[in-house]
Amino acid sequence: MDAATASTDQPPPPGRFARFRRRLDFLYHADHPTAVRFQSWVAIVDLVIIAFFVLAPVLQEKRYFLWLDYSLAALLALDFATRALAAPSLKSWAKRPVIWVDALVLLTLLLPAMFFNLGFLRILRLWTLSRKDVLWRSLRRRGLQAWEEAGRAVINLLTCLFLATGFIYTAFVAEGSGIEGYVDALYFTVATMTTTGFGDVTLPGPAGKLTSVVIMIVGISLFVRLAQTVFRPYKVSFRCPACALERHEPDAVHCKACGHILAIPDEGSD
Repeated sequence: MDAATASTDQPPPPGRFARFRRRLDFLYHADHPTAVRFQSWVAIVDLVIIAFFVLAPVLQEKRYFLWLDYSLAALLALDFATRALAAPSLKSWAKRPVIWVDALVLLTLLLPAMFFNLGFLRILRLWTLSRKDVLWRSLRRRGLQAWEEAGRAVINLLTCLFLATGFIYTAFVAEGSGIEGYVDALYFTVATMTTTGFGDVTLPGPAGKLTSVVIMIVGISLFVRLAQTVFRPYKVSFRCPACALERHEPDAVHCKACGHILAIPDEGSD
């Protein structure tokens, strides 16, 4: 085989667009220091955006609110498009629930007047942020997997809390309703979820009572469970010497995967 024939058998070099997609894939998914720095900056921007979502009910009467809203919409649209380009398979990427949430959040930003009543769903961006590996990578390297579990539980707890608060503020805020501001909605949500039930702030009408019932049920089940995960993790990190399973119940004697006898140290022991 001569040199001319060999050269025709080689695949053509990737074009500019393919190289651009590879670069995005590297920045969004690689473990290289350059990629980690990029992912960290993206996470910081996400935190700023989430802070805006939390403060949106207070800022929505300001003149600059729509400017901020559309500026963040453009920023999220750019991030959404670049993540789509960075995905090895666009079809698989589009099937992920995290992407659906981000698309819904972006829709409420692009059309704030039409989807104003769904604006409280923007806090779900906090949950999608917790799915990013860059937040937990350093903890895993230091062997602090328990902190990762607690961190995820804190984020889920805050998401649940602000999601319910945003819905109550959007649906029930009115003069004489008992919910006259965002702080009232937050206070009612915490009092109801924790089943404290002071009763000084209540939701009016049958819809308000049904909403209170739902929040109390969520508080008993999800809220309490997440709070327990923060302060007392359901499982501990202990590597099984036989099968390498790393998550076990604190009082486990045998590995549930292979049956090997474990020797998990008691809490607080060296």
